Amino acid sequence: MAVVLKSHEEIEKMRRAGRVVREVLELVRSHVKPGATTLDLEKVAEARLKELGAKPAFKGYHGYPCVLCTSVNSEVVHGIPSKKRVLKEGDIVSVDFGAVIDGFYGDSAITVPVGDKIAPVTEKLLRVTEESLKAGIAVVKPGATLGDIGAAVQQVVEAEGFSVVRDFVGHGIGSQMHEEPQVPNYGQPGKGMKLRSGMVIAIEPMVNIGGPDVRVLKDGWTAVTDDGSMSAHFEHTVAVTDTGARILTE
Repeated sequence: MAVVLKSHEEIEKMRRAGRVVREVLELVRSHVKPGATTLDLEKVAEARLKELGAKPAFKGYHGYPCVLCTSVNSEVVHGIPSKKRVLKEGDIVSVDFGAVIDGFYGDSAITVPVGDKIAPVTEKLLRVTEESLKAGIAVVKPGATLGDIGAAVQQVVEAEGFSVVRDFVGHGIGSQMHEEPQVPNYGQPGKGMKLRSGMVIAIEPMVNIGGPDVRVLKDGWTAVTDDGSMSAHFEHTVAVTDTGARILTE
């Protein structure tokens, strides 16, 4: 499948979707506390999404049941909100969310500490994962390659002794949730497809304290670290412009 370049008008629609995504994620962040369930977060997001007049990107996608993905601790991605999953002091929860406005998608993720006391290594994990996302975005410009993005992310992560998940990658995004190209969080500078103005991609490092390997649980969705170590996930939808990266989900 070919890469679809977006017009200025289409990118503006994606920016509107991105603003909704950011607003909902920040609202959800404010509800992350000990004693809350991941289903509580889901209800907050769904209600706000309706008020904002946007459609959920994830609910119904390949049969996924919810508007949020809520992945706790060793869960990497695609955790399904549940009233049984009660957040505790010291946990972390990765919240991945997408919205559709006027037929165009926005997609972003944050990892939020639960309570005031998380372990120093967990705090470092959150900082490094977010820094790796910023490093990946910083190299985005026409003529740069997908390998440049992956290498920038990987370098930040591995320099701190953590590992990048390889089984899940970022992606092109537009009038579809997942478009070409795939955007790995590892790679070699100068390798892979060259970026062009009008491309829009979701860059989303998933970083583990332990090894990079993951497995999917019996629910068919929730991916967890193979070694049980903590995992964090940050994501932005980013447009490639003549002047560099434009983050649409800020």
